[in-house]
Amino acid sequence: MNGKYFYFAIASLLGVLAALFSQLPFLLLTIIFLYILYKYKKYSKLHLAIVFFLFITFFLTSQYAVTNNKTSLSDSATNFTVEFTENPKVDGDLLQVTASDLKNKEKILIRYKIKSEAEKDALQDTNFYGRICHITGQLSDPSIAKNPNAFNYRKYLASKQIYKIFELTRHPLQRCAEVKSTPVTLIKELRFNGIHYLEKHFPTEIAALSAALIFGDRSMFDPALLTDYQKSGIVHLLAISGLHVSLLIGMVFHLGIRIGLTRQFMMNFLLVVLPIYAILTGASPSVIRAVLMLFLVLLVLKWKKQIKMSPIDAISLTLMIYVFFTPLIILDAGFQLSFSVSFAIILSSASLLPRYQQTISAMIVISIIAQLAALPILLYHFFEISLISIAANLLYIPLFSFVFLPGLYFLYFIQITFGDTPSILVEIMMKIITLANGLIGYIADFSFAQFVTGRPHLLNFIIYLVIILLIFLLWEAGLQQKRKAKVMLLALILFSFQPAWNWANPYGEVTMIDVGQGDSILIRYPFGNGTYLIDTGGTIQFEEEEWKKAAKPFEVGRDVVVPFLKGKGITKLDKLILTHGDNDHIGGTLAVLKEIEVKQIIVPSVADSSKAEFTIIQEAHKKGIEVIMVAEGSQWKNENSLFYVLSPEENYQGERNSGSIALVANIGGMNWFFGGDLDQEGEERILKKYPTLNIDVLKAGHHGSKTSSSELFIDKITPTIAWISVGERNRYGHPHTEVLKHLSKTTIYRTDQHGAITYRFYQDSGTFSSFLHTIKQ
Repeated sequence: MNGKYFYFAIASLLGVLAALFSQLPFLLLTIIFLYILYKYKKYSKLHLAIVFFLFITFFLTSQYAVTNNKTSLSDSATNFTVEFTENPKVDGDLLQVTASDLKNKEKILIRYKIKSEAEKDALQDTNFYGRICHITGQLSDPSIAKNPNAFNYRKYLASKQIYKIFELTRHPLQRCAEVKSTPVTLIKELRFNGIHYLEKHFPTEIAALSAALIFGDRSMFDPALLTDYQKSGIVHLLAISGLHVSLLIGMVFHLGIRIGLTRQFMMNFLLVVLPIYAILTGASPSVIRAVLMLFLVLLVLKWKKQIKMSPIDAISLTLMIYVFFTPLIILDAGFQLSFSVSFAIILSSASLLPRYQQTISAMIVISIIAQLAALPILLYHFFEISLISIAANLLYIPLFSFVFLPGLYFLYFIQITFGDTPSILVEIMMKIITLANGLIGYIADFSFAQFVTGRPHLLNFIIYLVIILLIFLLWEAGLQQKRKAKVMLLALILFSFQPAWNWANPYGEVTMIDVGQGDSILIRYPFGNGTYLIDTGGTIQFEEEEWKKAAKPFEVGRDVVVPFLKGKGITKLDKLILTHGDNDHIGGTLAVLKEIEVKQIIVPSVADSSKAEFTIIQEAHKKGIEVIMVAEGSQWKNENSLFYVLSPEENYQGERNSGSIALVANIGGMNWFFGGDLDQEGEERILKKYPTLNIDVLKAGHHGSKTSSSELFIDKITPTIAWISVGERNRYGHPHTEVLKHLSKTTIYRTDQHGAITYRFYQDSGTFSSFLHTIKQ
């Protein structure tokens, strides 16, 4: 069977995909696959039967997993008896920990609002393992994605068989009994204690990097530094993977041989240690892949006379075993990246890598292979890649492999053996880490190196796969002059077809982004004829004690608006229109300016700008962005529309909401009114000056507050559609029932109920839809 596991793995994957997505297309692909194996690989009927049997087997196991991927807990349940199964995570005044309900045998995510700084310190140092506790609280559903391409927390937890969140009303360890720890629990306890030992005995920078490389825990990392690693394309170095496992196991194996142990003893020892190591390092997909693959290789070496297995067979069998027991893991980005890159490097090792004997050229080639293999997956999940990542990897892979990994293990070993680490060694490591982190921050700031395409849809994803496969085939055949030109052409197409596709899109859109209690509206014309953003949303920050603050607090601009824009492949805004100075409308602006190129910012002509507006204008001047103050009568045109400002009057003095920019435009054959938080007084001023104003789509003022959208205003402008941007279960009671009554003759879209709302148009006609419910007009 040597060499055939690769094809068995393909059949197994097709079975999983058929269960998870659509049966008929993947069944047809399997039939085509069987024909190719019969026609070109000369597979016997027995081997074809095995391939089809694997497809059916993996389909059925995955179908079972999908069918049972749901909760059995009642929402009314308030009391549970649980056993904690993971390390607790404390961020600010919030504790989160996964536990298993002993009655229903189901995992739940427990949250607890910490009451004091002393309680926080105690909880951070407390080992939750080996306890069965009675807890009281309230069940709730995890949040769902309410914008296109947004992170879906509910789906993420469901892939880990967690379906409910339990909000505790009192301390999680108040009513507990200790139980005897299982071997797995003892290993998890060792991991918990090891991470905390690092935290207490080393400076933060060394402790954070050591926890990531030794135990697979990145919770101590500064969020800004972690973002720099991601932007530089080297965040994978912080995840324990095949590189780390191979280096560590290689060091242990050769150390054992050096001190006189036999090869057979060391292989048996490693077979026992590897599963323990997987648990000790957090059992992430990359760790499980590396450990399971090494385990299989060691087994083959142990019984080399009876079994023959090539590297491609080893990783194929690893994939099959992993997916058989946890089919839903196939949806995990880490799993996809780990296996795609590993398969690409192993498949290239026979024909491509031997051509590059020099160390530097070999490293460059491996980096290129890895980047090509990861490209479609990275763009699907993160909408962008770093063009400087190959250079960054060339610099940092040796640093991690030969300095950080052995050096940090050495420091940790000295500390736990002697109870102290020589200060000179700590200082040297600190200087290297500080220098490396500073350089990462510098590299991450190269905005030109970020290649943003947006999330590829199915056809684009297939195009990516075909182009990458053709590049590999031509490369494998040999890069003579003709083939080199073809590869260069394919590479050009690879990095240009989706941006060109985005630009050539004949459809335009107006989308009200769900930013919670705030406003943000995208207007995008076909063929790049104009991309505008009206407001950026914002997170209202309240003063609180330092210990309560999360390491990376949620911020609408960074966490909602920027990913939404990048998910659509938008890297440039022609105009950023900030209707007025309230934080829920402009609080996300600085995050947008940091990540998205803005050509022009439009603000209202007011006598006194808010503090937030003043900060934004200062930042705009630093970046060379034109800032224009507009008032009644200001206007601009593109090829399709006229945007006309109705309010405020020039150098407006008065209440901030009343001074909001109110503008009208004809977009996609419909008349639109965008008025920020314009109040009834402002509406009356507009009606007096423009008594014949007729509107098809109204963006309701001030999130549906009764201070806006008066009955008189609605009756005069006669909208048929009303959009309300409002936070779910907001503290203000928006939208007000009185406003909903005024709008009763219109079709109402609300972000709290419908998620993001989109009008997609072609020329002068279009369709309204919402992310959570589609409604055609």
